[in-house]
Amino acid sequence: MPRTSRFLALSLCLVLAGCGGTAATQDRDPAPGYPRTVDNCGVRTVVDAPPERVVSLNQGTTEILLSLGLADRLVGTATWTDPLPADLVEANEGVPRLADNMPSFEAVLAAEPDFVAASFVSTLGTGGVATREQFAELGVPSYLSPSDCVKDNSGAGDGRRDRPLTMETIYTEVRDLAKLFAVEERGERLVADLRDRIERATNGVDASGVTLLYWFANSEAPYLAGCCGAPGVMTEAVGAQNVFADTHDEWPQINWETVAERDPDVLVIGDLTRRSQTAETAAKKIEFLESHPVTRNLTAVREKRYVLLSGQAMNPTIRTVAGIEELAAKLREFGLAG
Repeated sequence: MPRTSRFLALSLCLVLAGCGGTAATQDRDPAPGYPRTVDNCGVRTVVDAPPERVVSLNQGTTEILLSLGLADRLVGTATWTDPLPADLVEANEGVPRLADNMPSFEAVLAAEPDFVAASFVSTLGTGGVATREQFAELGVPSYLSPSDCVKDNSGAGDGRRDRPLTMETIYTEVRDLAKLFAVEERGERLVADLRDRIERATNGVDASGVTLLYWFANSEAPYLAGCCGAPGVMTEAVGAQNVFADTHDEWPQINWETVAERDPDVLVIGDLTRRSQTAETAAKKIEFLESHPVTRNLTAVREKRYVLLSGQAMNPTIRTVAGIEELAAKLREFGLAG
């Protein structure tokens, strides 16, 4: 039986019947310079050769892999919120999209992956596509973005951070993936470029005393950023203050009356293309803000101080750097950058 047929047969056996065995992905001898191992969120991720058939379950990990020049290794992507940045569009042409949102376990297995990556525990974990243990049973190593596992995901919602996220954790993800694929030099170049972009964007910016509010999605019960995720990275970079810096939940749902009490100077708005919540696009959000009896009197709304960011910029990803660039530029435009 061909390797692919053996893999799929075993995969379906494990999913549907719970049978045991070892996947064909483990049959090969280690390649020169392998095996390679990274300690990832309490799991030792080991590969015996550069992965050749990768499924990325979230847009964040997909963009890192594309940025590392690994488009030819991707056999499936999923869970998208935004269009790709212009410099990655061509690389992504021909990469199969398994689903716009979360794919089924069966759809992932049908792509016959030898490596699976994800940005969130909610995707690669209980209640998601599958657990890391389920993929391990098939001999498929997995990788989870460390930015998600350094927060407490035990409760409801999007988790809680007791320590502020930094870009160093995102750089760790870039370096880990570069190591597993034996493209370390590309990884270091990418990290250096991201550092340089932040330095150039924030040079001379001092927004101390300026208050920000980050709105990701939903108009009835809005998801607003707490202190310490990617919005915290952006806020720290420009020296401003998040009006909900006293909230450690990643994306708590907070009512508009509480927002009005804190009356932020600037609204940072997620401009999403997905359709899983209300008021996803920036246009819909602004329409809501300017018509709702509570929000239309906010200082930021009256002054039309809006900063529009992709969902990927507002999540802990390499695109958080683009968020810093846009935020810094807009604060300068508003005359609030010191």
